[in-house]
Parts: sequence; C-alpha cells; structure tokens
Amino acid sequence: MVRRPVFRVLTTLVAVTIAASAAPAASATGKPLDLDSADIPALQARMSAGRLTAVGLTSAYLDRIRKVDRKVNAVITVDPAALAQAAESDVRRRAGKTRGPLDGIPVLVKDNVDTRSMQTTAGSRALRSKPAKDATLIRRLRDAGAVVLGKANLSEWANFRAAKPTSGWSGVGGQTNNPYVLDRNPCGSSAGSAAGIAASLAQVAIGSETDGSIVCPAGMTATVGHKPSLGLVSRTGVVPISAEQDTAGPMARHVVDVALTLSALQGRDPSDPATGAYPPNQPTDYAAHLRPGVLKGSRIGLWRLPALGPDVDAVMTKTRNSLVKAGAEVVEVTPPYQARLGELEFPALLTEFHRDIDRYLATRPEGPRDLAALIAYNRSDPLEQTCFAGQELFEQALAAPGPSDPGYQAMRRELTDLAKRSIDETLAKYRLDAIAAPTNPPAWKTDCKTGDNDVIPSSTPAAVSGYPAVTVPAAFVGELPVGVSFMAGQWSDAQVLAYAADFERVAPARKPPRYLKTVG
Repeated sequence: MVRRPVFRVLTTLVAVTIAASAAPAASATGKPLDLDSADIPALQARMSAGRLTAVGLTSAYLDRIRKVDRKVNAVITVDPAALAQAAESDVRRRAGKTRGPLDGIPVLVKDNVDTRSMQTTAGSRALRSKPAKDATLIRRLRDAGAVVLGKANLSEWANFRAAKPTSGWSGVGGQTNNPYVLDRNPCGSSAGSAAGIAASLAQVAIGSETDGSIVCPAGMTATVGHKPSLGLVSRTGVVPISAEQDTAGPMARHVVDVALTLSALQGRDPSDPATGAYPPNQPTDYAAHLRPGVLKGSRIGLWRLPALGPDVDAVMTKTRNSLVKAGAEVVEVTPPYQARLGELEFPALLTEFHRDIDRYLATRPEGPRDLAALIAYNRSDPLEQTCFAGQELFEQALAAPGPSDPGYQAMRRELTDLAKRSIDETLAKYRLDAIAAPTNPPAWKTDCKTGDNDVIPSSTPAAVSGYPAVTVPAAFVGELPVGVSFMAGQWSDAQVLAYAADFERVAPARKPPRYLKTVG
C-alpha cells in the first residue's frame, strides 16, 4: 500500500501565520509566485521584503503535493511538523535572527536518510520504524533553518536488492513516475527526490549516490544534481551500500540552490571517518564561486559515450557548441579503464554492502538486525515480491567474501586506483579543467517485468574515485530530458558547480514538465 501524505495544522500560531501569508505568495504586482522558476535567492529576497513568509512558501508546496503528486508519486510522507518548522522560521525572521539562505526553505529528503520525526524505510516494508536520531546532514539542515518537508520515494534499498530492478519502485512508496512522461522511468535510486523537484513539490531535495543514483535521476528529470566528493558530506545516518563510494548530495531546479544547500551540508563529522580528509581550504560558501563567464578560457574534455545512441550524441554536439560559444576550448576524450571498472565494481560492492548494512541495522531501535533477517522478511511479505520480484543481490552479498578477504581487498585497491586514474590521467594528458559527459539516455518505459534499461557508464569514474560530479539539463530528445555531467579531480566541487552554473546560464535547457501520459 502506498502511504499518502497527511496534512495537519498543529498550533494556533501556525494557523494564524498561514492566514497572514496567503497574500504574500504573490508579487507586488499581484503575479502569483512561480515555484518552478524561483530560486532560493529570489525567495529570500521576497521574504526579506515582507512579500512572502516561510509558512506561505511551505503551504504552497504542500498544496502542490496534494494536487500534483497523485500523478508523480514522489513523496512517501510529509512531516506533520512542516508548518510548525516554517512558523519558527518566520519568528526568527521577524526577530532579525535568520540563520542563512536556507532558513524557511522546504526540503524533501530521500527516505534512506534518518529522520527522528518520520519513519526511515529505504523503501522497504521491513524497516517501517523511526530511527533513534536524525542523520548528521538532517541536523545541519535544521541548524540552517530549512523546513524538512517530508520523505521522498526511492528505488528500494537504493536499487541494491534485485538483479533486474525497476527504478523508482519501493514496497513502501510504490512506483515514482517521470513528470515529463508519466509512463517513463525517473531512473534510480533518488527517483522521488528528482521527480519531486522536477514537479516543484519542494525547493530542494536530498538524494544519495553509490554510482549514478543522484546524477541519473536528475538528468532524467531536467534537474540539477550534485554528487559531492567523498567525505564532503557526512553519511552518518544514511542507509548504506558502500562506505567506499556512498555520499549524499543536493538536488534542485537551479545550480545556485544546489550550491547553497551543499554549503549547509558540508563539513567534518567525527562519526564518519571519510570526512576526516576534508581539506582545511575547502569552501564554505559554494554559491560565491558561481561567477558568470567562468567557462571562458577553460579546457573541457567532451566524453561522448556513443553507446547511448545517436540522439544523445546529437545532444553532446549541441553541448560542445554551447561550450565553445561560452569561450571554452573543447577536446574530445575517452577516459581509460572503463571496462575494467565495470568488471570490478559489482563484486566489491557485494562485500561492502553486507558489512555496512549490518552495521547500520544495529543502530535502529526496531526491525531486522542484519542482512539475513532482511532476506527472511522479503520471503514472507508478498507485497515485497510484486515489482522487485527477486533479492539476488541480497543473497549474493550474504555469500560474498568478508572485508578482511585478501582477494576483496586487492580488488577494491585496484578499483579505486583505476577510477582515480581514469579522471586524473585524462585531465593531465589533455591539460583539462573538467570533463563533460552525457548523464543519461532518454528515459525508458517503466516495466516491472523487464526492469531497467540503464547502461549509463558516465557516472562510474567519479562515483568509484570519490570525485565530484554535477549534472545540469542539456537538451530534450522529444519530450524527454538529457543532462550533461561535469566532473573533475578530488575536492573540485566548487569548480564543477561553477562550470555547471555557467553552462546553465549560456545554454538554458530546462522547461517545466507537462505530465504527459505517454509519447511515441
């Protein structure tokens, strides 16, 4: 059964603030607020001028969830305290104590990120319970004043359960649809985060990625997704696949919103050893680096990936022309070692998943305590067998060599080394500042019987190496979006975000979805 959002006004204060904020959602000229086009700086300017309140903004998004999400099915549940959070933001603003650019901004969170106020399920009916405490990144969002609006659907267990999964489906949330064409897939696993942003159900969303799970859904839905450098954002309280590759990251309709959200999320966390490598000179304000014209004089490697087909190749030709128009020098490249990365990654992830999911489940007050118990639960629940019919990856992970196995350790060393070299050597050989690659093909039809059609290798080098990647809308093939990803070396998050923002400026491609039932 799909759980639908529950909406309640919690206090008299909230009710009064809603009534007072109904009008400020319009501009001084009476024009309604366009949620699709408004970015965070514009919203903050309205709120500072008294023409919008956080409760008014949150109410507008809750209204869109009520009206639009029945088509998209991106939101698993809404936090019943969302309006109270927004009211607290308005109180701070009136007192001159605003906490920064995220104060009062509604954020959807992928349902594999622990939230003490809502269940955190990873899409699985086996995990329908509340965690003991918020994930570190949730605490940072709250500290920044953001309104944690609700939980977004995802591919169950972040697409690491069945051998042939259907992205965007979970036993808890059902199937998320692509807002552009509803019978097409949103890609996974951050499907609800991406589709919710594309449908303007929140201003910002949080996704997570092991390999492609932020950038592919963002590309498929004409949104912006940033897969940060490993260690930039804490993973404490995020349901894992692999500590060697997992990271959470922001998704939005505008690069500036992603940059502002990353600024709030980033930082060291004693509970996540990967953040110990966080450089002391890493920026704390990524939006400050989004300077118009930054592409001028840069050298960008264009990785076409012809396996994605002629339509995507035409998008990359258009991308090349836009980069040249912006003043970049473009060099055609093919990063090495891709076949070997494909051979090594999956068996390494099997070992890491078994290790890391057992550790995570031990932190939960209720539910299965280890991977073996998850497997047993899925065998007992008929609903869990309706779309992800199998759990082959769970079973293979249970039987995989342990993390102390010398064969596994050698495999992981080679895998990470080759992934880093695939980017580093390409950058050095051609004296490049970044590499641009297609993020995704046009979305395939959603079909539980056949599963995904997701041969998308462009995400792997950055995902396995722990280097950053950001995708931005590039073009449409018919009604279906295609994104372009910018990737570069370790800790170059500010640089790739700046290139993405300049590309967004010189080659604006995004348009709102029309919720078509089908095409072709």
